[in-house]
Amino acid sequence: MRENFAEIVKPNSVEAELLGAIDFARLPNHVAVIMDGNGRWAKQRGKPRVFGHRAGVESVRNVLDTSARLGLKALTLYAFSTENWKRPADEVGALMQMLIRYLRSELKEVDKQNIRFQAIGKIEGLPPDVQREVSIATEKTRNNTGTFLSIALNYGGRAEIVEACRKAALKILENGKSLTDLSEAEIEENLYTSNLPEVDLLIRTSGEMRISNFLLWQLAYSEIYVTETLFPDFRRQNIFEAILDFQKRERRFGAIES
Repeated sequence: MRENFAEIVKPNSVEAELLGAIDFARLPNHVAVIMDGNGRWAKQRGKPRVFGHRAGVESVRNVLDTSARLGLKALTLYAFSTENWKRPADEVGALMQMLIRYLRSELKEVDKQNIRFQAIGKIEGLPPDVQREVSIATEKTRNNTGTFLSIALNYGGRAEIVEACRKAALKILENGKSLTDLSEAEIEENLYTSNLPEVDLLIRTSGEMRISNFLLWQLAYSEIYVTETLFPDFRRQNIFEAILDFQKRERRFGAIES
């Protein structure tokens, strides 16, 4: 897979050194990213918050391109939470318009890279024009077999678990069983991410030490990597560093070392 980077990683560079150290047999299957720090990045430059969000679009491109070249099975990006509606209306409106422009401008390249797209969250609560673009991108890439890109929109981890439990409970009752028969597997089948592998690695930018109601069920045994880098500055080198850190860890999933 290193050959996938031949055209973009310069020989003898820091990126090349990091890439050479990665064990491609031990890549995380599913990487999730909390894209934090856009507002602070803009403030440091005396610009409005939306300026940081626009700069973050290039980071999304870089993260997705790197993930596809690495051959990661799944990448999930936290783009807009249910709590983000509390932000100023002009910022929310700008975010929605940026999302529409991103989906329209990047769809051809996403499809070319064999990436499959889906949105997770309460999609029906998004503006109709956003829903339309999400639907177009989902349908266009439905048969792709490369990296599975999930963008969390109008997403909340607690709400997802509640919804999954309700759906699982209804199925149990419809089949004439007792709620005491409800299992973890049946709840997982009703999560937004039921079609994805477990999250192996969570990356959070901007140095904040919290998971912000993101993938609460799915992160049960995930490795967490926090970088001080603000998201608009997050690039390929940072991804390589996160993966190398992940590969140094011993994952025991609650067991003890034998």
